[in-house]
Amino acid sequence: MEIILKENVAGLGYKDDIVNVKNGYGRNYLIPTGKAVIASESAKKVLAENLKQRAHKLAKIKADAEELAAKLGAVEPLKITTKVSSTGAIYGSVNALHIADELAKLGFEIDRKTIVVKDVKEVGSYKAVVRLHKEVSVEVPFEVVAEEEA
Repeated sequence: MEIILKENVAGLGYKDDIVNVKNGYGRNYLIPTGKAVIASESAKKVLAENLKQRAHKLAKIKADAEELAAKLGAVEPLKITTKVSSTGAIYGSVNALHIADELAKLGFEIDRKTIVVKDVKEVGSYKAVVRLHKEVSVEVPFEVVAEEEA
C-alpha cells in the first residue's frame, strides 16, 4: 500500500514522503492515528503543489539545520557522569534523554526523539547521532565517566 506521511515516523520516513507499507500497518495504525493518508492520484497532486509552495521555507529550515549541525560538530565531547559498579559496568544505561540534557546545559534545545544512541552499558567514549533534518545529521561525541563517591 502506498501512503503519504503527514509527520516523521521513526524507521519509516519523514513528513511528505511517499512510502510503501503493508496494508495492515497502513490501515490499522498509520491512517487512523493521522500519521499518513492513502497516496491517491489527487493526494499526490495536492502534495506536489504544497511542496512547490513550501520549497522556500524548506530551504530555510534545511539551512538552519546545517548551521546548528556546524555548531554541534564543534562541541567538545560531552561528559556524562553515572553510577558505576566495581567492574566498570554502569547501573542502567545512558540514553538520548541524558544526551539531550547535556546539550541543553550548553544551550542547545534538541528534541530527544531526534537523538540516536546505541546501548551504552559501560564507561568509555561513544558517539550519538543527532538527526536535525532528513538530509542533515551530525555525530556528537560523549564520554561516560564514573560518578565520584562522596
